Amino acid sequence: MVVNEWDQLKLHLQEWVEECRPISAAGKVAEYIPELSKARQDMLGIHLRDPRGQSISSGEARTGFTMQSISKVFTLILALMDHGESAVFSKVGMEPTGDQFNSIMKLELAQPAIPFNPLINAGAIVVSSMIKGENAEAKSARILSFFRELAGNPGLDYDLQVYRSESETGHLNRSMAYFLLDKGILGCGVEEVLDIYFRHCSIQVCCEDLARMALVLAFDGTDPTTGKTLIPRRYVQIAKTFMVTCGMYNGSGEFAIGAGLPAKSGVSGGILTLVPGRYGIGVVGPALNPKGNSIAGVQLIERLSRTFDWSLF
Repeated sequence: MVVNEWDQLKLHLQEWVEECRPISAAGKVAEYIPELSKARQDMLGIHLRDPRGQSISSGEARTGFTMQSISKVFTLILALMDHGESAVFSKVGMEPTGDQFNSIMKLELAQPAIPFNPLINAGAIVVSSMIKGENAEAKSARILSFFRELAGNPGLDYDLQVYRSESETGHLNRSMAYFLLDKGILGCGVEEVLDIYFRHCSIQVCCEDLARMALVLAFDGTDPTTGKTLIPRRYVQIAKTFMVTCGMYNGSGEFAIGAGLPAKSGVSGGILTLVPGRYGIGVVGPALNPKGNSIAGVQLIERLSRTFDWSLF
């Protein structure tokens, strides 16, 4: 650890949050899921956690929000734990797309018609269909239990209003799912897989929950506060690689240059990121840039990474 780094974080984090907060005015809160449009434009919060159990919070770090696409990292890991690499990657690819996260265009162009990666919507829908369980309810229960264990929070649950909002307006996701079903890519029916998908996207967390989940990834699948291995190291390697190449949608390259950290964003404004072997970090800022990432959250993470030289590159 850099000398006095933790002390500097404690001393200056609130100042940096307040410096980045005004950038939210240049973004836009997601509206295509109606419930998300109710979030406060200028909200910005962050929580950092280290392996000794120490933590630092600033801003609206305790405010709840839904995971949205951040959940895709962990459903991918669960599918890998259920089936292994060969089975999962016979149904979903490993490459960035350069397109919007909800684009349907390349599904038809790809041969065979599998999604480019598991962090875009089409790929995450396929991954959701691969979670083991007798039905949608059983599969969703396994996902929620896994997330609770990673976050160290048995109280994690769904935001049912967001879930219903997504389910009622998710027409493009249904289009993708029907296309994937037609091509023999889905492992279950359309309504079953979408129920699973909408539910894990609507799991409510706060920045502390994301930071604890990120800390497990930062330590290669082991929770350093308990010493318990929760994820095989190989699957963490896969997940972190996708986070670098695809985790910030078609802004992933820009984020890799600006911050140089594995990260996954969601359209609720959440960002999960980590400094390998050191910190788990959760951020929320609902105002999004044109790529669908928290505009102030990205700025804050880049500020921290450059100040403390966290970039992997």
